[in-house]
Amino acid sequence: MIEFKHVEMQYPNGFKGLKDINVQIEQGEYVAVIGLSGAGKSTFIRCINRMHDITDGELYVNETDVRKLRGAGVRKLRRNIGMIFQSFNLVTRATVLKNVLVSFVPEMPAWRKLLGVFTQEEKRKALTALDQVGILDKAFVRVDQLSGGQQQRVALARTLAQTPGIILADEPVASLDPVTANQVMGDFARINKEMNMTIIMNIHHIDLALEYATRVIGIRAGEIVYDGHAKDVTEEVLNTIYNGQRPIEED
Repeated sequence: MIEFKHVEMQYPNGFKGLKDINVQIEQGEYVAVIGLSGAGKSTFIRCINRMHDITDGELYVNETDVRKLRGAGVRKLRRNIGMIFQSFNLVTRATVLKNVLVSFVPEMPAWRKLLGVFTQEEKRKALTALDQVGILDKAFVRVDQLSGGQQQRVALARTLAQTPGIILADEPVASLDPVTANQVMGDFARINKEMNMTIIMNIHHIDLALEYATRVIGIRAGEIVYDGHAKDVTEEVLNTIYNGQRPIEED
């Protein structure tokens, strides 16, 4: 479970990214976080894995006080929390398999990191992860030969290989065409259901958020203004979240 208790996050310039956030997210939920650009969506999810530090309140992940973690504690937290970005963050000149194997590097001894030596078990897990997202046949293809949707699937497989309990996704389909975006969102939904994996996704595609997520959190100016089932999101709710403004991009 993830629990925010009166969480605030203030940037060094004094801007408050989050204001008095109180929310609980249970294991296995699929949560879409929506709102205008700059509303605090990315800040919200990046506090969960300590990419951003909260400045007030309490934040717990599986009963661990995230704010108190240091060094090895932060690394252990992040091993259980996969992170997927809009930009994929892949080594484009390497093969798909090598990109997935990167997920094991943080836990490897120094000599194996230096030589790039992976165990048979690590290779098996990487290939299994590729199979889970439907691109096992691309294992030995260079990443720069893949489509954008296939590259995002590689990023998802890399995250699955580390067997996290939680996946955070920061605008994972923003750079994809509508058909591919639907396919990738379907991958997230299937993984959420089959593996009981918590998924928290910052997304600006309102239609995709409502179609695939089971829960929606709406953030406006750093505050949660809606938290409920996706099916209960009405035009009135959207007007509240977006302050009467709708995103320019709505494929």
